[in-house]
This record gives sequence, structure tokens and C-alpha cells, in this order.
Amino acid sequence: MKRATVIVLDSFGVGQMPDSASFDDKNPDTAGHIYEACGELLLPNMYAMGLSHIDGVNLPKYTGKVCGKYAKLAEKSHGKDTVTGHWELMGIVSEHGFSIYEHGFPEYFMSKLESAWGVGTLCNEPASGTEVINRLGKEHVNTGKPIVYTSADSVLQVAAHEDVIPLSDLYDMCEKARELLDMHNMNVARVIARPFTGDETQGFMRTENRRDYSVVPPHDSVLDILSERGVRTLGIGKIEDIFAHRGLSLADHTKNNEDGINAVIAHLKACDSDFIFANLVDFDMLYGHRRDALGYKKALEYFDSTLPDIISLMTDEDMLIITADHGCDPTAPGTDHTREYVPMLMRCGRDCERAENLGIIEGFDFVGKSVLEWLS
Repeated sequence: MKRATVIVLDSFGVGQMPDSASFDDKNPDTAGHIYEACGELLLPNMYAMGLSHIDGVNLPKYTGKVCGKYAKLAEKSHGKDTVTGHWELMGIVSEHGFSIYEHGFPEYFMSKLESAWGVGTLCNEPASGTEVINRLGKEHVNTGKPIVYTSADSVLQVAAHEDVIPLSDLYDMCEKARELLDMHNMNVARVIARPFTGDETQGFMRTENRRDYSVVPPHDSVLDILSERGVRTLGIGKIEDIFAHRGLSLADHTKNNEDGINAVIAHLKACDSDFIFANLVDFDMLYGHRRDALGYKKALEYFDSTLPDIISLMTDEDMLIITADHGCDPTAPGTDHTREYVPMLMRCGRDCERAENLGIIEGFDFVGKSVLEWLS
């Protein structure tokens, strides 16, 4: 039985695209700038899959044996966000992109949202998630009003202290926000629940109980096509949320990189899925957005150290692809995603003997097409 596994290193871009400037990004390079900032980036297993040999990648050339196919992918969709990137990986190209609310959401919409929730709100402006809870956390705790904010991405985020608004209530509020956005044609990609804990004295801290509520894909993705063919599809991490729970036979909603990697290994051992699609969120959430190059480096090196365990579970009937969904250069100004090429590292079968540089490929959907071809 043939199997395919795609692992998304969330935000691991490999250099600016020709149109990066039109997305307000100046020379972004997540991989290269992490290497420059930290002085090293020890990824021997990904280097052996061709990472440092990808055209134009600013990493030291690996001198050992390289095997597998490697390339960098150019995004066809108009955007640099999670939904756009993942959708394109699975064959859905977003030509027009989602709406950005750089001055906050309009008053009429906020009025309807507060009415639906039965409570007022705080903020309603673009903000950093960690900064906004430290700035408004005390007022939120005192008033019970949730913190609503956005960013340079198409997103409505709702932050609430877990002791003030229980998780079940926060998730329900986000579902109502999703319904209202769609009802009023706001064209927002995601609503994100951002629970936190702590207090004013010790500081407020996000928890791992985040949930995403994405807009429904406009048409079938590779996940839907595979499911209709009877292929057992598994989403790990926030995949189920990104695709609005469509096209998946099974979901494993892991909350961090370590859990996600362990889940990939466990499901490969269990042989309970034909296609595993995993998102490792910490690269983006903990290190890219927080502009922590050293933390990003350590997280990449940890993932790389687990690759031999993943590869050891492959047979000649297995394909492994490692890629990303956008960039989030930790050395760039601000806290937003960056418009970048993403890597594509492919290994077919456990015992790989040759390397092939595929150059620059137009479209993240090369990944989905490759999965369909392999599983056909």
C-alpha cells in the first residue's frame, strides 16, 4: 500500500519572491537570516535531502551525499498567510487573496459582533498577540470584555483569559464570529481563539489551546479528491481547522511541534493512514512572529534530529515531502509573515540513491499534484 506524508514547517521560507516588495517585505529570507543571525544552522538530515543545494538558498553547501528531489516553490496565490499557503499546497489557488483590515474592523460589524456575544470588546486594531494581552490583559480581566484584534494577515483574533471566559465559551464566540464574517461577506481567512493565563504581576501568557476557524474552501482540495477515492487522509496539528474539517478521514489536533512530530511517527507506525498532512506550528507562532531567531534555529535543529526516526519508518512504497506555507523572517521589522519562496524536499522510498534539482517551480500546488500522482 502506497503512503505519502507531507510535513509543513510553518513559515520556513527560503528567500524573497520577485513580488515581495508589493507585500511590504524588504529582502525577507527566513532560512538565510536565521543562519546569519545565529552563525550556524545544523540541519544535516535536511541538507542531505537537498536543502542547502536549492537554487539561491543562503545556507552553507552540504558536502555529504545528497539524495531525493529538491526545489523551491513560488506561490501563485495572492497572499502570504496560513490559509492561502496550505490551500495552494493542496491545489486551491487564491487569485485575489483575502481582505486585510489594517485599521480594525468596521463599526457596524463590531456592533453586530458585540450584540451576538452579549458583551463589549477591547482593542479592534492590528496588534501583536503577546503585546496586546500584556497591554489590555488587566482591563479584560476586570471587565470581562474579550480582546479583538487583527494583523497584516486576514484574521480576526479573539484573546481571552481562561479563568474569565472558559474555553468552551471562547470557542463558541469564535464560531459566531466566523458566521457573522461570512454572512457579511467580509472575506476574512481565519478567526483564531487566543486563550491566555497569568496575571498582571507575573505577566500574561498564551496557552496551547488555540483554535482556528477558517473560511470554507471554494472548491475541492486534494484532500477531498483523495477521500472520495477511498484514501485514508489524516490531518495533524491545525490542518483540520485550515480546511474547515473537510477531506479528512482522521484528525490529530496536536498543539506544538514535539507533539506533532510524535504524532507523525505514531501514525506511521500504526499504518492507519495513506496520506498524512502535518503542520508544525511552533516555527511560526513561537519564533517567527516573536522575532526569535535563536529559538527558530533550535526548533529547526530539533525537527531535523527527528528525521531519521521518520525515514526509518518508510518503505519503498512511501513518499515524504517537507515544505512550508509562507515565510516569517525573525529578523524582519514588525511581527508579520513574509512573502517568500518555500523549500520542497522529496524522498521516495527509504533507500534513496540519487539527487535531482528541480530548480524553481511555479506553484505550491506541485506538492498536492505529487501526492495525487504517487497515491494513484
